[in-house]
Amino acid sequence: MDELKIVLPDKVKKIMQKFQETGAEIFVVGGAVRDLMLGREVKDWDLTTNLTPEEMKKIFPKNSFYNNKFGTFSILGLNGEIFEVTTYRTERGYSDSRHPDEIKWGKSLEEDVQRRDFTINAMAIESNGKIIDTYQGKEDLKEKIIRTVGNPDERFAEDALRMMRAIRIGGQLGFEIEAETLKSIQRNAKLINNIAGERIKDELFKILSSPTPSHGIELLRISGILEQFLPELNLGVGFAQKGHHVYDVWTHNLTALDSCSSRNPVTRLATLIHDVAKPIVAKGEGEKRTFHNHEVVGSRIAIRLGKYLRFSNKELDLLFRLVRWHMFTVSEMQTDKAVRRFIRNVTVEYIDEMIALRRADRLGSGSKESSWRWELFKKRIIEVQKQPFSIKDLKVKGEDVMEILGIKPGRQVGEVLNALFLEVEERPELNKREILLKKIEELGR
Repeated sequence: MDELKIVLPDKVKKIMQKFQETGAEIFVVGGAVRDLMLGREVKDWDLTTNLTPEEMKKIFPKNSFYNNKFGTFSILGLNGEIFEVTTYRTERGYSDSRHPDEIKWGKSLEEDVQRRDFTINAMAIESNGKIIDTYQGKEDLKEKIIRTVGNPDERFAEDALRMMRAIRIGGQLGFEIEAETLKSIQRNAKLINNIAGERIKDELFKILSSPTPSHGIELLRISGILEQFLPELNLGVGFAQKGHHVYDVWTHNLTALDSCSSRNPVTRLATLIHDVAKPIVAKGEGEKRTFHNHEVVGSRIAIRLGKYLRFSNKELDLLFRLVRWHMFTVSEMQTDKAVRRFIRNVTVEYIDEMIALRRADRLGSGSKESSWRWELFKKRIIEVQKQPFSIKDLKVKGEDVMEILGIKPGRQVGEVLNALFLEVEERPELNKREILLKKIEELGR
């Protein structure tokens, strides 16, 4: 990589040219440089300059905005793309292990890059494509390692979220954490407790969405970070299972995660923790070992975790349902009523996510992806939804009950409708208006 020069897109060079026309310095920096060198798509363009935001506004009076105490100036490009430009700066004091207590404008690129997190994020590119690499980022890219800029203890004390970011980037790129950097994370793991749950969630979701998420999760465990917010998951390491399972609980969870076809990070998290409570509820040894109610205890852990990570109500609902109801039965002997009960527990909206989890669970157990019973069950899920599925599917309404029985709105109306539905659920052919109207009359006698 020593002789490598980067060809920047015209859209970026045009912005840099406007800076240079005023005599200003301007460089592409951060993750954009790293991704360009790896041949990856650049999703966020970050640049740095010696100009202040007020001076940049004179160059870009339109289609730009500045409303950030950290000195970020945003330029709006074509198709709504945003290019963020920060003034060289130095930072001092991180009393909350997250934000600098003091920010000062810097005078050089060298000052700016020394405050950055990792060597592979501390490179810069001139408009002519020349790479400026003060901290051997190119070599670390070549060796596929994540290393902090300078002293790792200092970098993580400045911003504890950098520990998860190191793991996330390592997981996304398939890189390892450099030895001293990893030791520092292990020493400082408890600092992650100073970080807001939603920020941890953002990094965790990115880890879960990586091509091989187990890599990042394993790094979370080794680093001691996982112990801080999901200690129950660590209990699965070396915890043997029985029957068709070929892996211990930890390896099963990771293998299932890597096998999950859903792109939804909540579903992937549910896949990772669906058996989290097995070591907690286990009784017996060997083939006699049981894990009764692990899905119930696991769903409580899921709720606690979701609240800690500041999940939305919808995310929390999905996580709970997937963990709580993942132990459903797949049998040709099941009644339609049992299949409908399963759908109500999971909800129609989440059926595909549950199927993705169950498929991953099978693969994570060393089983085949599917079976004839599983394929039959999926067909029955579709078929039973064509039958009356809830009270609202009845061919009569509450108004009919009130009119025939001469009653006012109240609990009795609901009781009559529920009684009708219980009959229709057993015998769908009864769901005809004329039949149900007669049954209402009978119930009123």
